[in-house]
Amino acid sequence: MNATSTFERRLAARARPLFAAPALRWVALLALCSAYIQGPVTKIFDFGGAIAEMNHFGLHPAPFFAVAVIVFELAASAMILSGFFRWLAALALAAFTLAATFVALRFWELAPGQERLMATNAFFEHLGLVGAFLIVAWQDLHDRRSGQP
Repeated sequence: MNATSTFERRLAARARPLFAAPALRWVALLALCSAYIQGPVTKIFDFGGAIAEMNHFGLHPAPFFAVAVIVFELAASAMILSGFFRWLAALALAAFTLAATFVALRFWELAPGQERLMATNAFFEHLGLVGAFLIVAWQDLHDRRSGQP
């Protein structure tokens, strides 16, 4: 065994008690879902703004889509945080995020400049969220197959 793998094993053994703690996992899931909780809450308190957003993206009837997005994001977040069909909710939020990213962040259609740069960064940040939700689904399905809660 080489020195690097020995060092990595020792470092992992020290980190494991903190990073394997269920409370930290829940906080990480809360952080991952935070935009999917904050967004709907904002839409609830500014429903006119939510309708304007749906109209902006060409989703009609706008009130229906606004309510559907609010309910979907809050329900999926609650499922992930509670562990109830976590894998399914994570896959649903991954698919939703991917679709919304291609609808809302079409950076390739923008002229070069600050707006395009910001849209490009947001596009790839959203792809990162998709990847994180896929990892959550994978981990949950793996844990269930292994008999872990």
